[in-house]
Amino acid sequence: MRIGGFIGSAILALVLWIPSPAVAADTPAVGAGAAYVIDSAGTIHYGKRQTRRVPVASLVKVMTAYVVLREAKLGDRITVTSADVRHAVVNGATTAALGRGERLTVRDLLYGLMLPSGGDAANALARTYGPGKPAFVAKMNAAARRLGLRDTHYTNADGLPAPAGGYSTAVDQVRLAKAALADPTFRTIVSRERHIVPRTSLQRAHTWRNTNKLLQQADGVLGVKTGYTREAGFCLLFAGDRGGRRVIGVLLGDQDARRFTTAGKLLDYADDRISGG
Repeated sequence: MRIGGFIGSAILALVLWIPSPAVAADTPAVGAGAAYVIDSAGTIHYGKRQTRRVPVASLVKVMTAYVVLREAKLGDRITVTSADVRHAVVNGATTAALGRGERLTVRDLLYGLMLPSGGDAANALARTYGPGKPAFVAKMNAAARRLGLRDTHYTNADGLPAPAGGYSTAVDQVRLAKAALADPTFRTIVSRERHIVPRTSLQRAHTWRNTNKLLQQADGVLGVKTGYTREAGFCLLFAGDRGGRRVIGVLLGDQDARRFTTAGKLLDYADDRISGG
């Protein structure tokens, strides 16, 4: 018997028996101007210009909802004014199709704020819980400081270009989403694909659909918010539960349909890394 041949065969068998280390998934291509993805264990899965200050369009409404949830009772009713309706129309904002004189609950207005991204709902909430819009924006900036969002500044409650000067970063947006998602009401609202408000003597009937198409394209998605202005481009703040962790990410300055596809790939990528880690 040849000893060398025996040893060679044994080594080969041993090599075949040893399990191979997990191979990390290929990093998805990200065309957005800035991006950041992290999970609840603190693992950073992706970063691209994540500390660059940029406008974030209607992602601003995440902070609007965050402040309202700390200022208001969900059952409070707010009367929609002509100024609320006009604010959305004059500024070319997305709208929840609110009508003057309606008396809607805060809970319903938050759905109108987050699902169809209603500028009219944002105006109604901000003027009520400032009280007055300047005071409300001051509360938004105070909340940003408390949360450690050092590269974030708000000038309004809806993310419209005027007044100018508002900005944030990918890192700060993910930190904000983490804080907001800790609230079960916020989490329920942003993960809902549709919300129906029945007609009553106090309000019209409304059916609001979520602008976040990722909810329909991937499982375990928690929202969070879409946004668009010409200056900011298409934005998406997203989250999903993957591998026993919460994965939160953001895409800023992207293309419309591509942001949802990319977000899905980034969630899958984080899932693969968590499972293989």
